[in-house]
Amino acid sequence: MTDHGIELPFFRLHVVPAVLALATPSWQRDVWLRPEEFEDLDYVIHVLFDDFCDAGDPVSWLGKSLRTQEEVTLMKELGDAYSVVQNQVGSSAPDQDYLGSPEWASVVAIAARLAQVMVTNDLQAAALLHEEQSQQGTDRQSSSRP
Repeated sequence: MTDHGIELPFFRLHVVPAVLALATPSWQRDVWLRPEEFEDLDYVIHVLFDDFCDAGDPVSWLGKSLRTQEEVTLMKELGDAYSVVQNQVGSSAPDQDYLGSPEWASVVAIAARLAQVMVTNDLQAAALLHEEQSQQGTDRQSSSRP
């Protein structure tokens, strides 16, 4: 796995929670189906397809909001699975129609796999950064000794 880094970390701060929302049916029922809540399926889809990524063709987001080729591949699978549901229920259908679609389980499963990969990659990048910073601190302490 080659981590290409993140050029646009602010974008990733939107993408990861959107993927997590798609991976969590209880969140979908408890939040999306309540009209007083800010987040709904439309919001999540705009994050993933329009604003901070392009789940339909995510290749150009590698190194921007996606870290690895595996994330790109899974994001494309997620985009394709969502498109199947959208074509089935219609783009103007309410969220409950999406959640009730027989194909929705595939969206959730792919999103869960992608969420796992993205969070693991972020944790590995954070651990590496911590290790590098610790090593720099150790190097500074060694060089300052007489």
